[in-house]
Amino acid sequence: MVMMAEKATEQAKGCGTNDWKKILRLLATLSLPTVAEEVLATLLQYVDTAMVGQLGEQATAAVSVTTTINWLIGSLAGALGVAVLAMISRAYGAGEEERMRALSSQVMLVALVSGTILTVLALVLSPYIPVWMGAEKAVQGEASAYFFIISMPLLFRTGSTLFASAIRATQNTMLPMFISLFCNVLNAGLNYVLIYAAGLGVRGAAIASAISYTLSGTLMFIAYRKNRYLRWRMRELHVDGAILREGAALSLPVLGTSLVSCLGYVFFAGLVSGMGTTVFAAHSIAVTAETIFYIPGYGLRTATSALVGASLGEQNREKFERVAALSVALTVGMMVFSGFVLFAVAKPLMCVFSSSGRVVELGARMLRLVAFSEPFFGLMIVLEGIFYGLGRTRYAFFVESASMWGIRIFFTFLCVKLWRLDLQAVWLCMIADNVAKALLFVAPVLIKKEFFTCTTDYSN
Repeated sequence: MVMMAEKATEQAKGCGTNDWKKILRLLATLSLPTVAEEVLATLLQYVDTAMVGQLGEQATAAVSVTTTINWLIGSLAGALGVAVLAMISRAYGAGEEERMRALSSQVMLVALVSGTILTVLALVLSPYIPVWMGAEKAVQGEASAYFFIISMPLLFRTGSTLFASAIRATQNTMLPMFISLFCNVLNAGLNYVLIYAAGLGVRGAAIASAISYTLSGTLMFIAYRKNRYLRWRMRELHVDGAILREGAALSLPVLGTSLVSCLGYVFFAGLVSGMGTTVFAAHSIAVTAETIFYIPGYGLRTATSALVGASLGEQNREKFERVAALSVALTVGMMVFSGFVLFAVAKPLMCVFSSSGRVVELGARMLRLVAFSEPFFGLMIVLEGIFYGLGRTRYAFFVESASMWGIRIFFTFLCVKLWRLDLQAVWLCMIADNVAKALLFVAPVLIKKEFFTCTTDYSN
């Protein structure tokens, strides 16, 4: 597996051409493993949800009520990962191997510090989070135990995210895919053993996830240390203020975007959870079920960001423009197709996750509704990736803040608290948010085309 991944990396590094076909081939080579990784991870998340769903609505609610908090935690590491990907991919494109090693040593330090802080905070707050999320009293105990267990290996989870970003920045996307696939399959197997055979229920699902996270972080660290572009010596493992300041200029707006987004999701989920256990279970399962239909866009976005960053390092504007154009076309086309499929399989898909007829019917209606907005969601995803690859992270923060809180949260609050409308109204607010984000990301291209220029100023 390592030899295959290294061969793909060398092929990618050797491609300096601006030819459309070769860029398309390179984009496919880098994105397909990441797309496959995201899809397989989502499929196995489906298995998790389905296994827990068979235990009943309360078990589903116990796992789902802290989902948005887990997204928030994961997005904090993801924000740091954006900076890692942008900086290392740019150095990779410029052929600056010494700088890549220096950046890699800072990745290690950031992973240790941020992972430790997140672990302590999550464990301390685990008894209170289900209460803050508005979970019913019958659910709060199991939800707290579930969150505590999956938070124990947060150091490994954070490390896995950052190390994988560093590896992908060297245009090696196959190795992270293999590691993710192995750990997710293991998680599914452990789920079956611990949930059913051992009779541990929700806690068994949490233990299985914790073991998988720990192994993933360990294997990703080994792969990161073996990558020849990222190897640093122990004497090089010290704080580099200049690199950290540069990383902060990139990651803080992304971190702000993640905080604004995930706090919005938390508030959003809290509003829905107050609509009752059945409605919240249908909402949570439908959100999970939709994931596989847009998650490939995130895989393509990662490859796009890496190639955009490399083009920036090469100072090759023509290559950047062609990478951007191909990425947008591929992502939107893929999401049009996935929207049709989602509409067609909405009800059978919900049946996989729940045995409750009420949950299935309500969730299927929401999935058919959201299917029409998938192309806009894909456009938003890929354009955000282009912005991140260029280091233009502040605009993404503006888009997320304005749309999430000005559209999704504001109108959902009105629908639920003031007008007492149903779940369909809530999902229409969510769809309006996604469409608005896509249009806001397109606006700079239409209004000021030179906005997408190769720049070395990360403060823009």
